[in-house]
Amino acid sequence: MNCRAFIVSTILMLSAFSAVKAQNTVQAAAAADTAGYNKFRFGGYGEMVASFKDYGINRFDGTATGNTRTHRNTISIPRFVLALDYKFTPKWILGAEIEFESGGTGTAVELENSENGEYETEIEKGGEVALEQFHITRLIVPQFNVRVGHMIVPVGLTNAHHEPINFFGTIRPQAETQLLPSTWHETGIQVFGSFGRQFSRFDYQLMVVAGLNANGFNRDEWIIGGKQGFFEQDNFTSPAYVGRLDYSGVPGLRTGVSFYYCRDAGANADKEHTYASVGRIPVAIGTWDAQYRNRFVTARANVTYGYVGNSAALSEANRMLSNKSPYSRLIPVAKNSLGYGAEAGLNLKSVIGGACPVIYPFARYEYYNPQYRGQGRMTMDKRLEVSQWQMGLNWFALPNLVVKADYATRRIGTSKVFGKGTYNSENEFSVGLAYIGWFIRK
Repeated sequence: MNCRAFIVSTILMLSAFSAVKAQNTVQAAAAADTAGYNKFRFGGYGEMVASFKDYGINRFDGTATGNTRTHRNTISIPRFVLALDYKFTPKWILGAEIEFESGGTGTAVELENSENGEYETEIEKGGEVALEQFHITRLIVPQFNVRVGHMIVPVGLTNAHHEPINFFGTIRPQAETQLLPSTWHETGIQVFGSFGRQFSRFDYQLMVVAGLNANGFNRDEWIIGGKQGFFEQDNFTSPAYVGRLDYSGVPGLRTGVSFYYCRDAGANADKEHTYASVGRIPVAIGTWDAQYRNRFVTARANVTYGYVGNSAALSEANRMLSNKSPYSRLIPVAKNSLGYGAEAGLNLKSVIGGACPVIYPFARYEYYNPQYRGQGRMTMDKRLEVSQWQMGLNWFALPNLVVKADYATRRIGTSKVFGKGTYNSENEFSVGLAYIGWFIRK
């Protein structure tokens, strides 16, 4: 068995030992809507990160060795999120989250159909603000409940459990965030509930939401740019169907699968004629993830595999998009993408005891490739194939406040767990601070 096969088999075996805190299950989420506060609660989460890097800003600068060797530092506030829940009654509940991301510049895009369908972009605000969640929930019975509005799409481990204390590193796991929107949120309808008893419990979610727009698919990020939101209205011509099933019946155990299917992402294009000669552009994504937690160890693992139909013709159509469009137009778009990873951390306080603080030394391995396989004779870019190791410490100064530090090394152009890649490696040391909590409960 080669190293890559060993890593995959190890990840799959972790499903037998996976887990997460009870509040991360759908059942617990439904229960949280009716417990812990009487009428209103307000809180949120946030992250701050500083990184020290030995590589340049462009892996695709045309050189044979990939990224340049240089030293640069970055500092950012990736997310500052404000959240609230309000009970109209114990069964009718409003939930909302507003995300301030990276302190970037926000833009508004308009499609001027009176001017030959040209794109016009205006800078309208000094910071990027996104409505991450806004929904009404009707609790009915534990087995069946309904939610309508703008919601998290629970595809993959990170989207389903995206708060910063639910992963060890200073940034979200890249085996998912380099293939899927994160945090992925769309507008639609959801039904959810729980079945079973203490030692055999299943939690499910089923959704119909706005589908992806094929205009945004590209070489570097696969389908990420297809998440809608550039315009005041999202195209709903071809909706997406989402499902997630979690098993969490054993103490400390949670493992789950999720799927996403959009029949024709081309039907959600900005302009109806863009993919007239391409045919349907189906998108299908399947994931498996697992978490295990006890007093000594926390371990997580995930696998993501995706498919885009007619990707060769789609790539040519995207190459011809307007220069004024808000899309990258980088091609080719891969037919398949693949990502997987695993991490584990040891609670030193549980091992040493006494006055030892709650510190988790951890290690994570990830492989991800948004150009895993092309259609026909398409040539995939090896500079997007990444094998990464990450090691660090998480100090929980408070149960909901964590200080993070880690070192990451990426090998570019290889699937090997150890050894060198085809191109220059990318190394960085990062420190961060993250919190989550409810500030007001009434």
